[in-house]
Amino acid sequence: MTALDPVRLELYAHRFSALAREMGDVLERTAQSTNVKERLDFSCALLGPGGELVVNAPHIPVHLGALGLCVRAIAARHEMRPGDAWVTNHPAFGGSHLPDVTVVTPVFAASRLVGYAASRAHHAEIGGSRPGSMPPDARTLAEEGVVIAPVRLVAAGEARWEAMRQLLAGGPWPSRAIAENLADLAAAVAANHRGAEGLAALADSDGVDAVAAAMRAIAERAERLLRRALAARRAEVGDRVLSARHRLDDGTPLAVAVSFTGGGEADAGARIDFTGSGGVHPGNLNAPPAVVASAVLYVLRLLVGEPLPLNEGLLAPVELVVPPGSLLDPPFPDDPAACPAVVGGNVETSQRIVELLVDALGLAAASQGTMNNLLFGDGRFGYYETVAGGCGAGPGFDGASAVHSHMTNTRITDPEVLERRYPVRLERFAVRRGSGGAGRYRGGDGAVRELTFLAPVALSILSQHRAEGPPGAAGGGAGAPGRQRLYRATGAVEELAAVDARDVEAGDRLLLETPGGGGWDAPEDAS
Repeated sequence: MTALDPVRLELYAHRFSALAREMGDVLERTAQSTNVKERLDFSCALLGPGGELVVNAPHIPVHLGALGLCVRAIAARHEMRPGDAWVTNHPAFGGSHLPDVTVVTPVFAASRLVGYAASRAHHAEIGGSRPGSMPPDARTLAEEGVVIAPVRLVAAGEARWEAMRQLLAGGPWPSRAIAENLADLAAAVAANHRGAEGLAALADSDGVDAVAAAMRAIAERAERLLRRALAARRAEVGDRVLSARHRLDDGTPLAVAVSFTGGGEADAGARIDFTGSGGVHPGNLNAPPAVVASAVLYVLRLLVGEPLPLNEGLLAPVELVVPPGSLLDPPFPDDPAACPAVVGGNVETSQRIVELLVDALGLAAASQGTMNNLLFGDGRFGYYETVAGGCGAGPGFDGASAVHSHMTNTRITDPEVLERRYPVRLERFAVRRGSGGAGRYRGGDGAVRELTFLAPVALSILSQHRAEGPPGAAGGGAGAPGRQRLYRATGAVEELAAVDARDVEAGDRLLLETPGGGGWDAPEDAS
C-alpha cells in the first residue's frame, strides 16, 4: 500500500478534482453546440500514467467510467508524445457510442509521463442515417455516423483541423454540422490543455514521483472502502448469491449474479457475472464493454456510500464476467458496416444494467431506467435532449420526481434557447403527477414534455420502460410506464414505440410522458 499522510492525500485529491472542474469550465465556456454548452453533456477527468481513472468532475457517469478503457486502448496501439491530442469515438477503443467523442492528451513533466487529461463530449450531430446520429432503426455501426478510430488531432502542438474536417465529411453518412463538430473539438482540446498544464505544474512543483504516489493512494483508498462495503454486505446476506433478471422492452434478457469472495474485510471481493444476458442485439441496444464497466463502477460507488472520487480503484476487488458475443460484449470487426449498432446501448442499456445491479444488491427500487432520448433535425442540424423521470424509493426515503438519475446527469435545454435556435415550440414541461410507484416510500413522479414542430423534421425516440413500469422493491409498487404519442396536424394520433422514428410536419405535436420510479416497501395501509 502507498503510505501518504491523510491530510496530504486529501489535499491532492481536492487539487486533482479542482483541475477536472476547471477543464469542465473551459469546455462549457468555449464549446459552440447547444448540447455541450447548454445541456452540459460532457465529462472531464484526470488519469494516471497507466491510463487508470483517478479523479473526475461531477459530470456524466456513463462517460467517466469508460475513460480509462479508452485511454489504455489508445496507448496500447499508439505512442502518445508531448504536445499530442488524440481523438476517437470508436466502441472498440473504449468508446461508448459515436456521438460521444473523446479527446485524450498525455501529460509530461521532466520528460516523464505523469498521466492523461481526457474529455468526452456528446456531439448532437455526427452523421448517420437520421439527423441527431441516434437512428432508432440502425443495425450497424456505420449507419450511426462517422466512425473515428484513434487519430492524432494535435501533433507536437500543431492541430490537424483539415484532416479532421475531411474525416467528418467522409463515409456513407457524413456529419451535417461539421463546423459545430470542429468548434466543440477545439473546446475539448482547450479543456484538456488546461488540465494537462495544471497537472504538469503540480508535478514540476512536487515531483513526478510524489504525484504518482498520490494517484496510487487515491485508488487504494477507493479499493479499501469498497472492500469494507462488500464485507458489510456479505455480513448482512451471508454467502448466498445475489441475482436479478430483467428484460428490455423488446424481451431481450439481462441477468446478473453477484457472489462475495474473500475471508474478511482486508480481502473482501465480489464476482459480478452477467451470464444469461441476451446475445448480440439486432438493433442498437448493444452496450460496448466500456459502457458495462461504467455502469458497474457507478453502482460500486453507490455501495460505498461515502464521499469518494469515482476512480478505477473501485474495480480492483471485483471480478467482472461478461459473456463474449452477448449484447454486453459484442464483436467489433474492422469494417464499421459489419459492427453491431450501439447508440442505444450507451444511453438505454446502461440504465438497465444499473437497475439490474441495484435490484440484485437490494439498494433501492428502480428509477425510470431510461434517458428518454428525443432527437429531431433535418439536413442542416441535429438536436438532442434527454428527459428526466422518477427516481426509485429506498429504505427510509421517497424517490425524487422529474430529475435525471444514474447514468445521466445533464440539463434540459432552456425554453428560450430551444425555441430561438430550433423550429419547435415548447407547449408544456411538467411533473407527471401520480406516476410514481406506491409504497411506504413512494417512487418519484416522471415528467411530461410536449412539443409542437414548426417545420418538417425527422423525429427519433430511444427509450425504455414503455412495456412495463420500473419495478418496486421490498413490496413496493411499480412506477407508471412511459409513453409517447404524436398528434398530427391532420387530427390523426399515433402511438410511438419505445424505439421509434417518424417524419413530422409543421403543426404536428409530440406528447412525451416519462416513467415514474418504483416504490419501496408495502403501503402502510395495506392489509
